[in-house]
Amino acid sequence: MEKMTRLHFYFHDIPSGNNPTAILIAGPPSKIANNFGSTFMMDDPLTEGPEPTSKLVGRAQGMYGLASQHDIGLLMVMNLAFVEGMYNGSTLAILGRNPIFSMVREMPVIGGSGLFRYARGYALAKTVSVNQKTGNAVVEYNVTVMHF
Repeated sequence: MEKMTRLHFYFHDIPSGNNPTAILIAGPPSKIANNFGSTFMMDDPLTEGPEPTSKLVGRAQGMYGLASQHDIGLLMVMNLAFVEGMYNGSTLAILGRNPIFSMVREMPVIGGSGLFRYARGYALAKTVSVNQKTGNAVVEYNVTVMHF
């Protein structure tokens, strides 16, 4: 029987400091507007609350790249790997566009594993905070998936 699950958590992207959770793995050959082509690998913590010390519920593992020449739009390719509670060991796969300056962004959930086998649905992302100097950001996620 198909089920609907709703998840709520916070994504912490930290591309700066001594212990970054996102690192630049490829960049454009020369200075290009909007850093088009820059690609980052990430292993970002997912927490219950917006504070970095909040309980860890999973990790966003994958990559994102600046995929637009005209605005700041990311291509997100990530697995949400859950490490807590009944979803421990299960994953959700997200692949889609993330126009980071939009108030709320919607990205498709295209699959999953474990308790989320055959998942499909969507993730809504809303930036809670961003440090313009360091690039560190906290993003609130509300995810709705159908699965068996």
